[in-house]
Amino acid sequence: MESEERKEQPRRGKLKIFFGYAAGIGKTYAMLQSAQKAKESGIDVVAGYIEPHTRAETMALTQGLEMLPLKELKYHKLALKEFNLEAALERKPELILVDELAHTNAAGCRHEKRYQDIKELLQAGIDVYTTVNVQHVESLNDTISGITGIVVRERIPDSVFDKAEQVELVDIEPEELLERMKKGRIYGENRADRAMYNFFTKDKLLSLREIALRRMADRVNLAQAAMAHSKRETAEHILICLSPSPSNGTVIRQASRMAVAFHGKFTALYVETPEASEMSREDIRQLNENTRLAEQLGAKVVTSYGSDIVEEIAAYAEVARVTKIVLGRTYTKRRLLFIKDSFSEQLSRLAPSLEIFLIPDAYDRKYKSVRKRKKPAVEQKRIWTDAGICALGLLCSTAIAFLLNRFFGFSAANVVMVYMIGVLMSAVFTSRQIWGIIASVMSILIFNFFFTEPYRTLQVNDPGYLITFCVMFITAVISSALTKKVKNYAQQNAKKAYRTEILLETSRKLQDAGSLENIAGRTAEQLNMLLERNVYFYLGKPGKDSRPVVCKADEEASDALGDSELAVAQWTYRNNKHAGFSTQTLPGARCLCMAVRSTDKVFAVVAIDMEHRDISAFEEGIMGAILNECAFALEKEELIIERKEADMKLQKEQLRANLLRSISHDLRTPLTSISGNAETLMGNDSQLGTVQRKAIYKDIYDDSIWLINLVENLLSVTRIENGSMKLNIQGEIVEDVITEALKHVNRRGRMQSIRVECDELLMVRIDVKLMLQVIINLIDNAVKYTPPHSEIWIRAKRIGDRAVVSVSDNGPGIPDSEKPKLFQMFYTSCNSVADGRRGMGLGLTLCQAVINAHGGEIKVYDNVPKGTIFRFELEVEDVIL
Repeated sequence: MESEERKEQPRRGKLKIFFGYAAGIGKTYAMLQSAQKAKESGIDVVAGYIEPHTRAETMALTQGLEMLPLKELKYHKLALKEFNLEAALERKPELILVDELAHTNAAGCRHEKRYQDIKELLQAGIDVYTTVNVQHVESLNDTISGITGIVVRERIPDSVFDKAEQVELVDIEPEELLERMKKGRIYGENRADRAMYNFFTKDKLLSLREIALRRMADRVNLAQAAMAHSKRETAEHILICLSPSPSNGTVIRQASRMAVAFHGKFTALYVETPEASEMSREDIRQLNENTRLAEQLGAKVVTSYGSDIVEEIAAYAEVARVTKIVLGRTYTKRRLLFIKDSFSEQLSRLAPSLEIFLIPDAYDRKYKSVRKRKKPAVEQKRIWTDAGICALGLLCSTAIAFLLNRFFGFSAANVVMVYMIGVLMSAVFTSRQIWGIIASVMSILIFNFFFTEPYRTLQVNDPGYLITFCVMFITAVISSALTKKVKNYAQQNAKKAYRTEILLETSRKLQDAGSLENIAGRTAEQLNMLLERNVYFYLGKPGKDSRPVVCKADEEASDALGDSELAVAQWTYRNNKHAGFSTQTLPGARCLCMAVRSTDKVFAVVAIDMEHRDISAFEEGIMGAILNECAFALEKEELIIERKEADMKLQKEQLRANLLRSISHDLRTPLTSISGNAETLMGNDSQLGTVQRKAIYKDIYDDSIWLINLVENLLSVTRIENGSMKLNIQGEIVEDVITEALKHVNRRGRMQSIRVECDELLMVRIDVKLMLQVIINLIDNAVKYTPPHSEIWIRAKRIGDRAVVSVSDNGPGIPDSEKPKLFQMFYTSCNSVADGRRGMGLGLTLCQAVINAHGGEIKVYDNVPKGTIFRFELEVEDVIL
């Protein structure tokens, strides 16, 4: 079964990249040549997208290839033509050509990037040929921009390049490329002159060629290195810190290259501080972009919470055994009489064994100036609020100090403590530590002005007050700093406690869910409580006919997704990737669709109505943890269901095996008897008298009746096990049913006396065929387990609206220890049977199932003074005379 399931899994397509160091070296030409050869060998080849060229020899190679129609889109009154992914998936050739791997799709396409289109083609089992230049590889972007002076905006993750099955280097000498450029074989005359002046210079082309060759060499060595290091634990662990700075991307790329070079683990740490809640929308967007870049380059993203970034990094580095950290260089500024230690110096003190690498170009003055310009606009209201709190604290402190000094005679030394309290209050209720320092300075000035001689001046006659002022200032600053730090710790601990509480509550609720639907509902509730947005949870594949579990933040919201949002959810389920809002796949969607998944299986899709608003890194981290808990719970529940199904199959297999064993044993005796008697009749018929022949005929008849009853029981038990037993209920007279049953009773070698007592015209609602089997089995059971000359009574009488039917005997009876087991399948009594045929143990099991199906219950009692009674009740049908 497992091998069949594997065969049914779709084949993944193979990617071949034609790789070069600049435009015009012949990548598209080489790709088309390979495509023509593939077509000649019988492969179904389609040209999905070929970048339009003015080179006649290149376009000539498209002759004979099927051209897929392009997707036409409008953008600012311009008609754009893009690769038609939907048409390619519908056509589904063996091989498709898609030029320009790093291209950014126009708005309206399914994916933001063309390499994502190609990933979907590969997942659909289609082989792809494509082209790309070295400057489009993500990790090399900063290096190449430093050489050429041009920042390339269209880039591909290194993983796309490294995981390609084939990469063919298309290479020519820079002199030949420049000659082509001069002849106008790459660009038009005006554009060629400009390109040769800016980009296509010999020194730049030589550098680009060298980088391309080195990148190909790295790819060749990558597989061997991976095999060598897969057998032992990786020693190196590279760490970078995520931030909203645009220059953070340079740090991420450099660290990625180091992780590849050292074959080490790569982690991106984001430390969320109290100031993170004040980030602007642009900072949040940039932070999310940097996070996605780190994930693309293979980093494991980790979030920590604290007020001191350096301490958090050092603590994490020690726990995670980080060996190297890559930082952007920070420039310290002289502040009055001291210089604050740089970020790297502070980290070196806390983690002296950590190797620190500084990236020079990480300092972005433009970024800092933008933040300084934006900061007053964003925080202007907060500044005035903090200023008001500080002024109010000083005013209250001064009022209380006057009251204590003038009316209660407190000395100036005691009045100082009032101002200390005011400083602490300012530190607690303001947003930044600077306000505590401002309050400290102002407290000293006010205290000197009102409470030291000469009064109402800033002069000091007593030199001792200078020491008091210094101590007061230092104490106030330290107290303010400690208060602010405690406040920050309290905020971070509150966040941690909230996160822990949500995760524990989610885990507890999911453990108690008990079904897939309950797991879906409780997960949706937790996400709704966290994000306060509409949540749609689809178990399995989303579709128009499938109704999601919905938790609404807005009561007027729809109970299901619209067609466009549903299409995003369906794509997420098929491709096991997140899509929609804030992603690179269908980013124009209103909802963020996330796959609830294990490594290779999607259990469900969660669609969250983002209302075109981003979520914070804190919320995103909790959301990811909740979905992981949900995936674990769904996987566990599915395993439980599969185990139950496996147990059921095992029980059926055991039933089948028991049936086969019982049949082979129980059929042998009557069949041997029938065949022996038939042989006697055939061989000695003339020598047998009439009495002897009749006795043999009777034995054959009794054995055949026994076989018929056995087969009927088997068929009935099979129908019960399969759940296919259907009752044909109709009114029948009980006496007629009992009389008919007695005709089929096997009384082989028995001399019991069977008597019937039945109320006249007692009619019941039964399935006649099944009830006959019940009565026959009960009588046969009594005949089989009672000695000769015993009495067997069949009684039927009406009690109220029920008919009570019983079969009793005066045999040896049944021990109390065996009574609970009588109705179990394949159980037979330990009493001996004269003819050796004890039966299969199906009769009483069948009787119980039939009586239960009729809405009754069969029970066993002791018959006083000896014997056994089997009694059951049936529904009475009134006789209309």
